[in-house]
Amino acid sequence: MLLLLLAIILAMGGVMFLNRAYTPEYGLDLAGGTTVTLSPITPNGGAPSEESLNLAVNIIRDRVNGSGISDAEVASAGDNIVISVPGAGQEEVVKLVGTTAELRFRQVLAIAAGSPQPPGEMSTQAPTPTPAPSGSPAATGKSTPKPSVTAEPSPSGSPAGRGLSEALTNPSPAATPAASAAPEKAEPTGKATGSAKGEATPSAAPSAAPSGSAAPEDPLAGVDTAGIDPAVLKQFQELDCSKKDKGQGAQDDPNKQFVACDQDGSAKYVLEKAAVTGTAIDSATSGVEPSTGEWLVQLSFKGSGPDQWSKVTTTAFNSEAPRNQVAMVLDGVVISAPVIQEPITGGRAQISGSFTQVTATELANQLKYGALPLKFEKSSIEEVSSTLGADQLRGGLIAGAIGLGLVVVYSMIYYRGLGAVSVLSLVVASVLTYQSVVLLGHFAGFRLSLPHIIGLIVSIGITADSFIVYFERIRDEMKEGRRSLRSAVEVAWVRARRTILIADAVMFIAAVVLYFLAVGGVAGFAFAMGLTTLIDIVVVFMFTKPFVAMLARLKFFAKGHPLSGLDAERMSIGPSAGSTTVPQEA
Repeated sequence: MLLLLLAIILAMGGVMFLNRAYTPEYGLDLAGGTTVTLSPITPNGGAPSEESLNLAVNIIRDRVNGSGISDAEVASAGDNIVISVPGAGQEEVVKLVGTTAELRFRQVLAIAAGSPQPPGEMSTQAPTPTPAPSGSPAATGKSTPKPSVTAEPSPSGSPAGRGLSEALTNPSPAATPAASAAPEKAEPTGKATGSAKGEATPSAAPSAAPSGSAAPEDPLAGVDTAGIDPAVLKQFQELDCSKKDKGQGAQDDPNKQFVACDQDGSAKYVLEKAAVTGTAIDSATSGVEPSTGEWLVQLSFKGSGPDQWSKVTTTAFNSEAPRNQVAMVLDGVVISAPVIQEPITGGRAQISGSFTQVTATELANQLKYGALPLKFEKSSIEEVSSTLGADQLRGGLIAGAIGLGLVVVYSMIYYRGLGAVSVLSLVVASVLTYQSVVLLGHFAGFRLSLPHIIGLIVSIGITADSFIVYFERIRDEMKEGRRSLRSAVEVAWVRARRTILIADAVMFIAAVVLYFLAVGGVAGFAFAMGLTTLIDIVVVFMFTKPFVAMLARLKFFAKGHPLSGLDAERMSIGPSAGSTTVPQEA
């Protein structure tokens, strides 16, 4: 056990070294952060309902503090919501909380350039559609690949299709009727292949020489407008995606056709009514594709979602370009519009592309925690300094050191030699606690605040109680002098471990209940208390007991040396007991 514990400590230290994580992350009260105030926008301009405001608070709290250990604070203040996130920059916080984050899947009906081309690049006539694949005549450089959607194999083993995103870099109207070629044929395995292209190629579609005319080109030239609402077509003509206040981030009605821009404003779309909405998403998780090493977001659908997803991909597959694409619309913005190369069944999909671990995790959390019931505007954003600072942190650490010192002094005076076991056990517990706090901060967003520090200090007494229970059980077994120390250690452990486990279980249950019922600092205190309770069990089982069993082999303890803590005087054995006062040697 001692070797296993040493291996665990060394492994945790190795992870810290490899990730260069040597110090804990600090919470809002110790390190400062960013505070954002959101003001609700209602259709009638009135005050939002209390129910919708409370729901928004809960959703935002889940987003910024999904694990419950990052020390973020979310609270309503009148009709506003105030969010305080420790250690984060303004851009990161605004991106996290300022979006409704409901995903909708819509079939693409038409595509055009996101903004009018410069007059010198205008053509004198509408471009002629061509059946050949075409790219963007305007693009000459590289663009960031947009995310693509793929399918995971269904549980039944049926072939799952794979929709692949074609990069749309400043697409021109010429490319609209032939945005992509007919879907590629599937390989024998039943999965379609391809890639998200990062570099645009010259268009194969013929175009007239530029005439220098300043008249804007009609974005509907060569576009199949069948089935598109005239009002939507008018919005499509007027939309300029270079102006971020027009169309970007709007809340879209899933029951109506919709006009939207893509993320970089290079293309605009006419989209069909939503085929699948965010409420049909069962789970959203981020992960790494083993074969490519790329980060992606995995989606699974619930209820009628799998059937809806299968239906829209089948419809798109049987349609001509660009209607063979399905757009993923997040907060009114097209984040990807992949070409569907085969109907996708099984109720699962993947969003892949130029994700990093951070962006994939953020998107998965936003989708997982749902849409806000209200639309908000950011009324104020400000950086805040720590509310407590270094003095309070130093005071808390000094208080913890004093408490630890008093426990050490008491153990050495009362238990003498056995007190060294207490001291070493507390050292091991401190090392494991520090490593856990650092690693949780690096990998799970845990931030050390004053309530956490209080919880860690309180845990010193919990850990000391476990040692006392075990030591007193050993003394009880040896008081009558009929057992050797080695046998007393084993018999006492059988009885003591039950008491230790029961006491720690009660403490842990209390911490769990408090953690789930409370928020903010109280939840942080509960988390720290629960963490140290688990560490106490590990230390007692893997260090204290094996170490005491090892010491029992030494004559210093087995013979009952006056400084061992196991002598007759320490165990309150008097001459009237009628038996030898020295423990039997093993």
